[in-house]
Amino acid sequence: MSLKIVSRAGREYLYVRGTVCGKSIFESTGTTDKKQAEAYRAKREAELWTAGIYGARAVITFSSAVQAYVEAEDRSEATKAYLARLLPHFGRMKLADITQEVIDNSYARILQKGRDSSPATKVRGVLTPIQSVLTFAAIRQWCDKPAFKGPSIPKSRSFFLNPDDATRLVQAAAPHIRPLLIFLLCTGCRLSEAVELDWRDVDIRGRRAVVWQKQGNERYVELVPRVINSLLSLKDRDGPVFRPKHRVDRVTAGFADNKRQSGGQIKAAWSVACRNAGFSGHMRVWTPKGKSREQSFFVPDITPHDLRHTWASWHYCLHKDILALKEEGGWATMSIVAHYAKKMPAEYKEDIRVWWGL
Repeated sequence: MSLKIVSRAGREYLYVRGTVCGKSIFESTGTTDKKQAEAYRAKREAELWTAGIYGARAVITFSSAVQAYVEAEDRSEATKAYLARLLPHFGRMKLADITQEVIDNSYARILQKGRDSSPATKVRGVLTPIQSVLTFAAIRQWCDKPAFKGPSIPKSRSFFLNPDDATRLVQAAAPHIRPLLIFLLCTGCRLSEAVELDWRDVDIRGRRAVVWQKQGNERYVELVPRVINSLLSLKDRDGPVFRPKHRVDRVTAGFADNKRQSGGQIKAAWSVACRNAGFSGHMRVWTPKGKSREQSFFVPDITPHDLRHTWASWHYCLHKDILALKEEGGWATMSIVAHYAKKMPAEYKEDIRVWWGL
């Protein structure tokens, strides 16, 4: 039995109804126009025949895979935003048609700077989200496992602070952000883990906190005396540990909603602190759309994530135990941890002990 166009009482749109290859269909065409409805019927029937003969992988589109990917489990707002930017270009493509050549050509259409975008932007904005969706689809046998080659990303310098640098940073920061910076420098937590930390997961007496990694795993963090003293100075003991200054707008205060981003949560406050501390960086100058006056923003060379690198370097300098560093830092592989070891000269050992209050 093929599909037929039917109307439904009380509904404006036309519907298609019938059975193709044993699959019963009754769905809206999304239109009241008979010619458009007929085009929808013909296309839908062809898809169902193809799927019945060759399997679902022959007809699954990128938009369908994205919908299933988002509905399968909670995805971050950043992930959803990246996928939304891909849908206008890839949405109607069948998964099997997304090839290396298609991805290489997509950079020019999707990214603001097109082919001139940096390798990191191409990977972050296009390649990584596509691979995530296609890997999800491959597990369900909708397509082959993706094996794309992305642009080579130049290795960037790994920044870390010595104790004097860290002191300058904390002192140069606005008062409301100092406890957060101290927490990052003394625990090695990722910024997202710290911003999402709730008081119910902090044990002051036991000198320990529980943070949640981006993979959904919990991790226990030991709290050194300096962190304990910093936390005790906070007045609020309910809800998020680190929050914006009272009566200050979240963006002005340098905080954003608790979304897992790469430093965006404290972007403004971080910029001010680094500039006041005399750290290197550059001025980003632009003219907002619809405005005539230029605006500028200081972009430091060091990022909030570099405080995690700093903690790792300090930890190894103090304990010389790479296995303990891997465990306490929550890294998956030893190769990542080895990147941070032996960065800090042994001469700073006593300064680190003093900084952590040991």
